[in-house]
Amino acid sequence: MEARERRIAALLLAWYDENRRELPWRREGRADPYAVWVSEIILQQTRVETAGPYFERFMARFPDVQSLAVAELQDVLKAWENLGYYTRARNLHRAARAVVRDHGGRLPQDRDSLLALPGIGPYTAGAVLSIAFGRREAAVDGNVRRVLCRLHEIREPLDRAPTLREVEARAAALVPADRPGAFNQALMDLGSGICTPRGPRCLICPLRVECGAARTGDAEALPVKKRRPPVPHRNAAGAVIRDERGRVLLVKRPDHGLLGGLWKLPGGEIEDGEEPARALERLVAAEVGLEVKADGRPAASVNHTYTHFRLTLRAFVCTWAGGSPEARTCDAWAWAAPGDLDRFPLSGVDTKLFKKLGDVFA
Repeated sequence: MEARERRIAALLLAWYDENRRELPWRREGRADPYAVWVSEIILQQTRVETAGPYFERFMARFPDVQSLAVAELQDVLKAWENLGYYTRARNLHRAARAVVRDHGGRLPQDRDSLLALPGIGPYTAGAVLSIAFGRREAAVDGNVRRVLCRLHEIREPLDRAPTLREVEARAAALVPADRPGAFNQALMDLGSGICTPRGPRCLICPLRVECGAARTGDAEALPVKKRRPPVPHRNAAGAVIRDERGRVLLVKRPDHGLLGGLWKLPGGEIEDGEEPARALERLVAAEVGLEVKADGRPAASVNHTYTHFRLTLRAFVCTWAGGSPEARTCDAWAWAAPGDLDRFPLSGVDTKLFKKLGDVFA
């Protein structure tokens, strides 16, 4: 390491020792590779402030890789419920089975083997190797990219491949041989609490004497990014269909895609210009083979924001006019009696919708 890199590492580790966040996965006895891995998968798309209770719940249900590997996917999805980005849970489940099958139930300690597991990319591999195994590996996420662009005053757009390669090289050069896991976590904590996207707290930053952007006063202007296009809006509809016993029909999504493997009301996305109730009748016939008549006005409506689009989901009470349920474009169907919903893993938007429906599920 060069002299400047050594100074940066020493300053950051000293700050971390005094200011490290107390997080569930950092507690005594939680430094085992499995716990580190689970926490990093959760943190891929979830804020630290939100992740803690979900991590605790998941670890209580699946305390080791063996218990996760033998679990049914539906149980894993239920434990993951409302965390979103359910591909993470499906990949974690597949990877646990691969670890038991191919690695004797132990998370591999080499980068290539880790990267071969479902759901593990360069960042997660670097985090697990450094934190769990003490390897000198960088872990470069969005927070770390922002810190390094400011620290080294990198003014090229961050979404260009050469800029990303420069940032990754800078990160690798900074990681010390001693305490690499603590250093990577310190960078993450710094980016989350001090070197924030807006209003960075440069005056109390432990790296301010080494930071190019702090010297020029340009911290908030970095990193440079292209302007994002507007987030598109989509509309979807769900059918409330009841049988003679008052149970509500649910369908299971195929085990792939954004919400794969989760349950919902029959229905789906409405095409531009379609009248929602009529579109829903078409969607129900295609998905589960029933002829229904939808009320003209929705019984409930919710909005939900995903990374790449915003969604409005409306539920319509429907009259069952003919046909028998069959899995056409869904993976399965089931009648849910009052109180049964807790047995089905649901997405965040569907959970919100069912709460709004209220008396329909009472």
